[in-house]
Amino acid sequence: MPEGRLTRQDRQRIATGLAEGRSYAEIARRLDRPTSTISREVGRNGGPSDYRPERAHQAAARRARRGTLARSPEAERRDRKVFEVEEEAVEMAIGMGLPKMVARVLISLWLSEDGRLTAAQLSRGLKVSPASISMAVGYLTQQGLIRRERDPQRRRDIYVVDDDAWYHSTVISSRQTLAAAEITKAAGEALGLDTPVGRRLARGGAFLERISLDVLASAERWRDLPPSSRPS
Repeated sequence: MPEGRLTRQDRQRIATGLAEGRSYAEIARRLDRPTSTISREVGRNGGPSDYRPERAHQAAARRARRGTLARSPEAERRDRKVFEVEEEAVEMAIGMGLPKMVARVLISLWLSEDGRLTAAQLSRGLKVSPASISMAVGYLTQQGLIRRERDPQRRRDIYVVDDDAWYHSTVISSRQTLAAAEITKAAGEALGLDTPVGRRLARGGAFLERISLDVLASAERWRDLPPSSRPS
C-alpha cells in the first residue's frame, strides 16, 4: 500500500513502535504493510530518532496537494540505506549480547555526525525516559565503549564515541577475563593439581590467561591501525 494511504493512526502506531525499539519489519507486520513502506515513511520524516507522527501526516498531506514527491528518488534511496544500516547495526549489537536500549544508544552515538550526544539529545531522539538513557550510558561507559565529558558552561554530560572506543572496550574485557583466569588458576592449585577438579580449573585458568594476554598484546599492536588497512 503506498505511503499516501497511511492514516494518522497508522503514523501514531509507527511512532509507538519506534519508541518501543521495534524494527521496521515488526512495525510493518503490526500494520500489515510492506517493510519498505515503513522504511520510506520514517526515512523521509526525520528518521527513527526524530519521527513525529503529526508532522509526518501534515507533510504527506502537503505532498499530496502538490502532487509531487518532497524528495528526489536518489535522496530517498540514500536515506533508506542509512536507516537500514542503523536497524541492522542495532540488531547485530543485540545479537552480540547487548540489551536493546544499550544497543540503541550505542548505535545512535556511532551514527551521529560527530559521535557526541548529550543525555537529553539521546532521550529525545530515542523517545525514552532519562532514566533509561542513564542506565544505558552507565553500562557503555563501564565497558569502555563510550566516554563521558563534562560541559562546564552548561553543566551537562556529553557522551562520546571515538576511534579508541573498541580499543578501550577490548582492553577492559580482556583484563576482566585475565582476573577471572587468575582466580580460576588459584582455585585449581588450592584444590590440588593431582585431583580432577584441580587440574580442570588450573588448565582452564591457564587457557584464559594466555588468550587474554594475547588479546591485550594484539590490541596495543593494532591500536593505531588506519581505516584503509586490510589484513595481510
